Amino acid sequence: MAFLRKTYALLGGALIAFAALTGGLLVYASDLSWSFSRWAFFSGPLGWIVVFGLVIGGTMWAQRLAMSETSRGVQYLGLSLAVVVQVMLMQPILWLLLMMFGDHVVVSSYAMQTASHHYTMHMNAHTTALILQAVVITLSIFVGLTAFVFVTRKDFSFIGGILSMAMFALMGVALASWIFGFSLGALYCGIAVLVLGGYILYETSLVMSQFPPTAHVAAATMLFTTVATLFRLVLQLLMMFSDRR
Repeated sequence: MAFLRKTYALLGGALIAFAALTGGLLVYASDLSWSFSRWAFFSGPLGWIVVFGLVIGGTMWAQRLAMSETSRGVQYLGLSLAVVVQVMLMQPILWLLLMMFGDHVVVSSYAMQTASHHYTMHMNAHTTALILQAVVITLSIFVGLTAFVFVTRKDFSFIGGILSMAMFALMGVALASWIFGFSLGALYCGIAVLVLGGYILYETSLVMSQFPPTAHVAAATMLFTTVATLFRLVLQLLMMFSDRR
């Protein structure tokens, strides 16, 4: 029970840090956020392949650090790296949200007796509502599936191989879409959400039965990556089905 309390408390802290850093980077370091997002949007297939590689490599490295037996500090470094990877991956999604549904405002500036005008994008009630809806849906899925495993005590570790094959297939389709320029669409996101739901069942079973009592940082890192990815996909689905305003 102490292990579970530490794991889910650490997961909650990581999610709060994820939300704070994601919003803080967008608001207080918007130039950096936009530069990265613009590069991801417009650098072509090579840029997406680089982003894809950095995400996979960063996530694997974070999980490896979190499972380190060297020191607790190294484990927390792994969790921190996982948060940073997910924060950066959220930036292009948020800028896309702003471009589709945000308020486009003309900003005037005066320098050296010369007036200049440019557009900027701001959150409004619609974009805020979409983010809040994605948060509620994501937490509902996670809490519901986690409670199901805890209450029934069923072991879902047997679906690990199936989920791995499904995830590799999804990553292959995503990589092909970036290279050849076709849209993934709502069906892809819906299937990915179902696969991540399976991962929540699988990982919760691992946390309950296979993680040692001292591995709460590794358990929290694993769950955090899944929940953050699920949130991103749910937000993309809501954007696809929402009317532009």
